[in-house]
Amino acid sequence: MHYWLQQLQQKRWEYSNMRGSGQRDSWSSPTLAYPHTGLVGKDNDAFSFEKPCETMEKVRSDFSMDDETEGAGMVGAQTARGPSTNPLNFSLKNLGMELRNSMSHLRGGRRSVFYTSNSPSEEWELVDPPKDFTEQKHHLDTHRPYISPEDSFGSAFTFDFVRNPSRPKKLLLGSGKLGRSAESSPVECNGSKSLEMQLRLQSQQQQEELSRLQQEEAKLKEELATQKELVRLLQQTLRTSQSERPTGCRPLEDLLKERDGQIQSMCGHMERLALEKESLQKELKSLKLKVGEINDQLGMMMETIQAKDEIIMKLSQENSEHSGNANDAGSPPPHKELQELSILKDSLQGYKSQNKFLNKEILELTVLRRNAESREKALEAKCTALEAKLCQVESKYLVLLQEVKNPVCSSSEQSPAREVISRLLEDALQGENTDQQEHTIFKPNTVSEYDVYGFKTVPEEEEEEEKLIAKVRALELKSLSMTDQEVSVGVKWENFLSSTMNRDLVHSPELKALIRCGVPHGHRSKVWRWCVSFHVKKFRDHLPPDYYDTLLNVAREKPNPASKQIELDLLRTLPNNKHYASPSAGGIQKLRNVLLAFSWRNPDIGYCQGLNRLAAIALLYLDQEDAFWTLIAIVEVFMPRDYYTKTLLGSQVDQRVFKDLMSEKLPRLHAHFEQHKVDFSLITFNWFLVVFVDSVVSDILFKIWDAFLFEGPKIIFRFALALFKYKEEEFLKLQDSTAIFKYLRYFTRTILDSRKLMSVAFVDMNPFPMRQIQNRRAFHLEKVRLELTELEAIRQTFLRERETSQDRRSFVSDDEEEN
Repeated sequence: MHYWLQQLQQKRWEYSNMRGSGQRDSWSSPTLAYPHTGLVGKDNDAFSFEKPCETMEKVRSDFSMDDETEGAGMVGAQTARGPSTNPLNFSLKNLGMELRNSMSHLRGGRRSVFYTSNSPSEEWELVDPPKDFTEQKHHLDTHRPYISPEDSFGSAFTFDFVRNPSRPKKLLLGSGKLGRSAESSPVECNGSKSLEMQLRLQSQQQQEELSRLQQEEAKLKEELATQKELVRLLQQTLRTSQSERPTGCRPLEDLLKERDGQIQSMCGHMERLALEKESLQKELKSLKLKVGEINDQLGMMMETIQAKDEIIMKLSQENSEHSGNANDAGSPPPHKELQELSILKDSLQGYKSQNKFLNKEILELTVLRRNAESREKALEAKCTALEAKLCQVESKYLVLLQEVKNPVCSSSEQSPAREVISRLLEDALQGENTDQQEHTIFKPNTVSEYDVYGFKTVPEEEEEEEKLIAKVRALELKSLSMTDQEVSVGVKWENFLSSTMNRDLVHSPELKALIRCGVPHGHRSKVWRWCVSFHVKKFRDHLPPDYYDTLLNVAREKPNPASKQIELDLLRTLPNNKHYASPSAGGIQKLRNVLLAFSWRNPDIGYCQGLNRLAAIALLYLDQEDAFWTLIAIVEVFMPRDYYTKTLLGSQVDQRVFKDLMSEKLPRLHAHFEQHKVDFSLITFNWFLVVFVDSVVSDILFKIWDAFLFEGPKIIFRFALALFKYKEEEFLKLQDSTAIFKYLRYFTRTILDSRKLMSVAFVDMNPFPMRQIQNRRAFHLEKVRLELTELEAIRQTFLRERETSQDRRSFVSDDEEEN
């Protein structure tokens, strides 16, 4: 519970920090689980968020609870999935671990707790060991073969217990001296077993050392016997030589002197060996004495252990008898007291954690309250500025109405109304100055220079009237994005994605309905990437992971016939988008890479005008490789063959299919166009080729792309019909072919309500089976192929006739020159 509360606390803190930045949309995700990719994602990353207070972060970390507390173990998902643990069993388990670890080694400093019921108000507590005991132990460890009589076990490991009536009844065991008083008794078993094992190990080492010394003594005796035999042989040789040679021989005296020196050295060596033998014999006796002492200590320890076992058995019998008497008298049994004590310990640990959590909660709520107060003050100031702005606008419009109401006496005079109108237009089209930018929090900030996708909202090179219309359009789009319906769609997406947080998206009716409502800006990267992967999975499964990088390297190294045309079209792709407006813009190089790699994969197509806009739109939300696979999905999966080839055969077929659908779905409008001989395919051809890029406003464009990447080319037919249905009455009012064609060129830019348009596309245009489109495509494909064949034959005939006429003309001119 603490773990999940802490996680919720952290999420609230992150949400509050992001909320304070002022950059979040009204219905965007508070904490984005899927980071943005593409060029638009970099714009979002560039937003300046308020940095949290470092002091507050430090305090929060100080008060944060540890993942592993005493007696708590792990928390979170693993604990939730694990078996439940009884607090009593858990406490007893820790108690058993303390029993096992109480005296596992001689230098152990742990203090184990034992609960007894000998006295209701007394505590057996172990006295700390004296200082000389540590020094004796160190001496025993460093000089293990030698043990002095004063370092005997009986004096080194005695225990002194004292009574402490101020604490509840429990017994603390550790290292110290054991007194021989009548009130004290040894109650530790595991520690004595460890001591017994260590003493046995020391005795074994002493025996090994003794055997080693005996072997050295035997070697020395053997060497001494060898030296004695050598001396005896030398003396015998000397006597023989003296008897054989005369006494006056000079060399014999030298030899004898040399032998005498050797004999003396041998005698000295023998004396040293004798002294060494005596010292080894003394050391052997001392070692035998030590082994005897150790054996005595071992016997004492065995007797002590036996005495301890007897005392423990006696105390156990007394406890059982006492428990029986207590139960008979109505008092709780000892295990009941242990259970209550363990529960109290667990409750204490819980209260500590709860106290720490509540302290952190109080600090966070204080900071959040201060942040909310500061935001409230900023919003009040902003509201005041907006009210003042509204009052100014209302006063100007009232003056304008008053001036318009008055009759104009003379056309030559400068009307005051014209001055008011010119001032109003100048204020409306005036850009932000430096002072306004410094106090952006007090400024309404209704229309920015670029929208969220990077498209310019108000063009600079247009006339004043066009700029005013563009600003009005931008204001209407912003107001439409704040409606309750948009907020509701955002909430639905949040709920859907939170339910699939740790799973991949699945093709389902619920997802289809959500995508038809439009994907929120914050989740569009994830949804587009999943849609593209779903459609190109059959290609990618059979290709290496670095397929795109390999294609790009090959396209860069080898000559590519499409590269020249690609370079010419890069800056003409989306000139009104800041990501493609200049050669140094961030999207230009990425667009070049995607188009080069695609042209190398599809040499039959290479590059076709229109592919650059498709790739540019994909790069706004996807990285290079995903944008490359988006092109493959559109060209190789969605669209028919020859859609982007030189003949544009598939595109021509779709225009005829669309005319058939117009006659079925919108018969009045189709008849109106036929009556005035208006060929609307001149406008709609580009819709189909680039999927409405540069044909509709950006908000509607990306909602169309959401459904297009999920459902395929049927969406293009749906929205093309919906656009005409949306403005059907306006078209029917026009009775001139020139006016109709002029309105055709820009009417899509006047459609701003994406909800109404999507309702027309997905409700009014039903039923809309894909099989019907496929059948009509097959029907018109044969007709278009026959027409293209006929046109090709006519073109070949014309070329031959032109060549023949040129030859004749050149022949006549040669005769005239000769004459």
